Amino acid sequence: MTWRLYDALIEGIPGDVLVKDYCLGIGWSYVEAESGCGVSYTCRGGARNSEERDFRGLPLREMAELAKSWSFEEATLGTAALNAWYGQRKLLDPLGAEYEEREELPDGSIRKMDAFELVRPRIEAKGDAHVVVIGHFPHVDRIAEYARLTVLERNCRSELDTPDPACEYVLPEADFAFMTGVTFENKTAPRLLELARNAYVTLVGPSVVMSPMLFEHGVNMLAGSVVGDVERVRRAVKSGGTMRFGSALLMTRLCRE
Repeated sequence: MTWRLYDALIEGIPGDVLVKDYCLGIGWSYVEAESGCGVSYTCRGGARNSEERDFRGLPLREMAELAKSWSFEEATLGTAALNAWYGQRKLLDPLGAEYEEREELPDGSIRKMDAFELVRPRIEAKGDAHVVVIGHFPHVDRIAEYARLTVLERNCRSELDTPDPACEYVLPEADFAFMTGVTFENKTAPRLLELARNAYVTLVGPSVVMSPMLFEHGVNMLAGSVVGDVERVRRAVKSGGTMRFGSALLMTRLCRE
């Protein structure tokens, strides 16, 4: 797979769509273009930043090429640029995408479009299923109540966590796999998808690029988001604040079936 997925997504952006504004934030980042606004989780590390261009007024496709950068900060902006195109409801609606309703819930509440709860009936129907989750998500411990759970995490912080190099051992045996969208930014996604080819795979989080091209690479469900309120997104990114689901971002589901 290597760069094929990245190249296909980048080439899918028309060359005449321009960047209007962008910001690499502490926790989140955004790119605003003529097509709309896209968000990604800020991934840090990798190579040193080498890009010195001001992308405002330049083609969105050029900025999306940063998704291939080995500087993860640059890759963050490249992924947000991809989301500024593929996160448009006019593209997602004809594909049957589902969106959460605009609502504010108390912190810690489980949202109706929570990816893990959406897949739960399928997992329970399988019986004694092995679920592998890449990234320590909030409430991930719930899965252990109804399935055999392995959480792969780069920085282990819980007794549930297993170091992520274990992916080579556990993913080929998984029945279900949930992968954070950050794997696209740090370039682990192609290998992880290859390892999980026998599993039902769900990509989770605001960094997920909501494109059906992912289905051609073994993904079954995209559980990402679209921007619901651009001003709230800008404010959250620039202030280092919380990115609110149900207002700034709306959880979105797109399935292969």
